[in-house]
Amino acid sequence: MKKTILMAIAVFTMIACKKEETKEVTAVVPTENFKSFGDSITADGVISKEELLAKFETLKEGDTVEVKFRSEIKDVCQKKGCWMNMSLNDEKNAFIRFKDYGFFMPLNAAGSEAIVNGKAFISVETVDELKHYAKDAGKSQAAIDSITEPKVSYSFLSDGVLIKE
Repeated sequence: MKKTILMAIAVFTMIACKKEETKEVTAVVPTENFKSFGDSITADGVISKEELLAKFETLKEGDTVEVKFRSEIKDVCQKKGCWMNMSLNDEKNAFIRFKDYGFFMPLNAAGSEAIVNGKAFISVETVDELKHYAKDAGKSQAAIDSITEPKVSYSFLSDGVLIKE
């Protein structure tokens, strides 16, 4: 009887102490091939542009969400690099500005892959702001004059950026 009880205790102990194998899938993004701008950030916790778009679609004006995402830079302010657009899908972009104008992007960064950290929010841009941004982007006068309505946009205030070299 003692042997049976000891055997049962040993079996239960082995089952209880068995190491459970889990496979956690996380994207490991090495940052040694990235140039840093603004606050020093890492690629840990980065989400895809599709995941960010899904978050944007749940926000109302006034809401913010802290996030780090990865996408392609579509265009950059050609005067001093004070803003950029990053792709969310074929039709939608996130408009990125930089915290306290504390840093700027290289003027030739369009087409580069980037990781951006900061606050995502919905904003309504006035006609005057839209015309200013179009002028900064080097758009034609006809394109600038065609702006007649405010625009609801996906905005992002970044405190740090990594651009793939």
